[in-house]
Amino acid sequence: MKFGTDCLHAGYRPANGEPRNIPIIQSTTFRYETSAEMGMLFDLEKEGYFYTRLQNPTSDAVAARICALEGGSAAMLLSSGQAASFFSVFNIASAGDHVVASSAIYGGTYNLFAVTMKRMGIDFTFVDPDCSEEELAAAFRPNTKALFGETIANPALTVLDIEKFAKAAHAHGVPLIVDNTFATPYLCRPFEWGADIVTHSTTKYLDGHAATVGGAIVDSGNFDWEKYADKYPGLTTPDDSYHGITYTKKFGRGGAYITKAVAQLMRDFGSTPAPMNAFLLGLGIETLPLRMEKHCSNALAIAEHLEKHPKVTWVRYAGLPGDKYHALAEKYLPKGACGVVSFGVKGGRSAAEQFMNGLKIASVATHVADAKTCVLHPASATHRQMNDEELAAAGVSPDLVRFSVGLEDVEDLIADIDQALERV
Repeated sequence: MKFGTDCLHAGYRPANGEPRNIPIIQSTTFRYETSAEMGMLFDLEKEGYFYTRLQNPTSDAVAARICALEGGSAAMLLSSGQAASFFSVFNIASAGDHVVASSAIYGGTYNLFAVTMKRMGIDFTFVDPDCSEEELAAAFRPNTKALFGETIANPALTVLDIEKFAKAAHAHGVPLIVDNTFATPYLCRPFEWGADIVTHSTTKYLDGHAATVGGAIVDSGNFDWEKYADKYPGLTTPDDSYHGITYTKKFGRGGAYITKAVAQLMRDFGSTPAPMNAFLLGLGIETLPLRMEKHCSNALAIAEHLEKHPKVTWVRYAGLPGDKYHALAEKYLPKGACGVVSFGVKGGRSAAEQFMNGLKIASVATHVADAKTCVLHPASATHRQMNDEELAAAGVSPDLVRFSVGLEDVEDLIADIDQALERV
């Protein structure tokens, strides 16, 4: 099926007389006739549901839809994008291990890696996404377990050279994990460029309406865990908590990673999405292609307008021909560079805040990538835990305004921007 058709039908096909929409299975538990049948589920010997903390039919159907859109082999939903980032790394790295990550990532992810997971004994090295192949290779260590980056960085709007990062990861025997939140699989499918695992904050464009928080992880099924068995014992050696099952042997290359993340991490951490949230996410995905086209066209028009405005010092949007990442965007994002534009207002931080306060349509909100336009000053909000050096490495200047372009009439949005800039 084509992409737009999969947005509507992938992951769920009702039988005769069954609900046409994915049903909301709002139940904590599932009944069985015998304890032996349930025991087989606990031993991972049989597929099925017994407790929603681990799996739920509504969530699994929506996960299967996202899996199809990304072209993966297996997927899971989580309660947030932050949980997805954590699970994606912690599933294969533990105390004493090391991970390389792009420095241009979402502030919450940076804090998770640099502070919280460091306290858990996992060390992170952050590299400039524009670094040379030699500089990237130098960041790896014998105990490196993964390489992490964002397709389009939030809020720096750096476009990741996925092929370069994939080449480096595979040369060192580790998977490339790519957060594809801003691009969505409509604009870019990282697996086609060598990525091995994709994560999403489904809270953003996949839901598209700021109605539900969620996350997703998709496995490509391409990374050969058995080839590097000594490096990934959690996948390639028996799991005593599941009666000695070896995930790669039991579930193969295409199922081992996600099965372990569900059976171990979801069991123990419980970052479970509510069935209702999964249902709303499934509805949002149905219109993803239509929304992304409008987001991209609106954002390009606004970026072009801001480029010419006398009170704007700089504009960052990869869809602009003069943008630093335009060539990479043409390669990886031929349908558009998402709906987020970053720019600086003359006068710096205080001018940026004054501009935001003057907006009438756009909302000042700690959110991004939904149907309604919203705006944020990252240095004061999502990235405020970073010092000046860390902000610079992440591509976040003190005057940066993140403008998430919604689905409103673009002429109204431009008029709103102009009247707010007049007050600065």
